[in-house]
Amino acid sequence: MTKKPNKATGAKHVNVTGRVQGVSFRAWTQEQALARGVSGWVRNRPDGSVEAMLAGPDEAVAALIAALHEGPPAAKVVEVRVTEADTPARNGFRIVG
Repeated sequence: MTKKPNKATGAKHVNVTGRVQGVSFRAWTQEQALARGVSGWVRNRPDGSVEAMLAGPDEAVAALIAALHEGPPAAKVVEVRVTEADTPARNGFRIVG
């Protein structure tokens, strides 16, 4: 029996600015993450942005980041800043804060 190679996994810290609060951005992000098998969390920031930690297979994380550029229908995303991060210890994806 041959073992499939492990997919590369990584973690990204993301900050999304624009009209991203009060438009179900966090719940939408959670749905998108769970559908892609991405772990982490999402929260509103006091400055009006949304912050997220994303971890999982590189392709899934990249696909979620691409989706964050659009966001849910009522959102108007201005910028998505992405930096490298440590992988969160917990599995699953949650809304915090």
